[in-house]
Amino acid sequence: MKRKIVIVGAGFVGTSLAYSLLNQGTVEELILIDINKDKTIGEEMDLSDGLPYSPHKMDIKAGDYSDCNDASIVVITAGLAQKEGQSRLELAVENTKIMKDITENVMKSGFKGIFIIATNPVDLMSYVVAKVSGMPTSKVIGSGTVLDTARLRYLIAEYLDVSSKNVHAYILGEHGDSSLVPWEHCYVGCKKMIEIMEDNNYPMEDLEMIHDKVWNAAYEIIEKKKATYYGIGMALNRLIKAILNDEKAILTVSTFQNGEYGNEGIYIGVPAIISKDGVKDILKLKLNKKDQERFDRSCDIMKENIKNAIDSLL
Repeated sequence: MKRKIVIVGAGFVGTSLAYSLLNQGTVEELILIDINKDKTIGEEMDLSDGLPYSPHKMDIKAGDYSDCNDASIVVITAGLAQKEGQSRLELAVENTKIMKDITENVMKSGFKGIFIIATNPVDLMSYVVAKVSGMPTSKVIGSGTVLDTARLRYLIAEYLDVSSKNVHAYILGEHGDSSLVPWEHCYVGCKKMIEIMEDNNYPMEDLEMIHDKVWNAAYEIIEKKKATYYGIGMALNRLIKAILNDEKAILTVSTFQNGEYGNEGIYIGVPAIISKDGVKDILKLKLNKKDQERFDRSCDIMKENIKNAIDSLL
């Protein structure tokens, strides 16, 4: 598989991803595209200065949409940030127009690879790219709750004083306020998180406290430094590696639903097996009644936003 990646959007998220790719030597060729051509040239120059210290040889350049033709993956990070007082739906409408334009330009190049979407609201934007591109839905992947899941694993590890690499826990649903943690399916090593809580007489309320911290993390970071980008940059790099290395790794991406969790026709975050062909399969968890209701509510939000705002623009 050709290790050529195109990043559309050279803002904080796009350049954080580029820096992560450079540091880890993930790709052989990296193309940056942005409406501000001078910025992409500046980013190319700055990143290239680090090549002597990168683990592998890498070609970096400021390019244009024609460079997408033979790319394995196009990552879209471009879009507007949510303004103060602006609703998530209003943001979705504005970014839908941007996504439509970007997707059409990428497809004009003859691109046949895999799309990764990071622009928010990511579940809705993934739906837009899939619809506009006409690509198989398995080849259009949103970053979904990959970052939320990383935050969850980190916080559980902190709470129990264990390595986050041994925490197997996932956040499902919308990358946003209606997400949920199916605690019955959370493990530390090979032991259920719920059993650990019971055996140690830890208050079960602490599980909701951990989820609340995950939910509030983005708001807190934005309040303190205006934007989040390092975490999602690393998360996107992880997703790219899973594709390029055909890892068949399980990641909680935003992917198209065909009834796996009782909902259809939307993109939303669920654990999925990621291979060189994109989403190989969706891992189906048996949710308890409460978790299924919360997941359904998250899906209903997506369906309502698609019906009220997105489809009319496509």
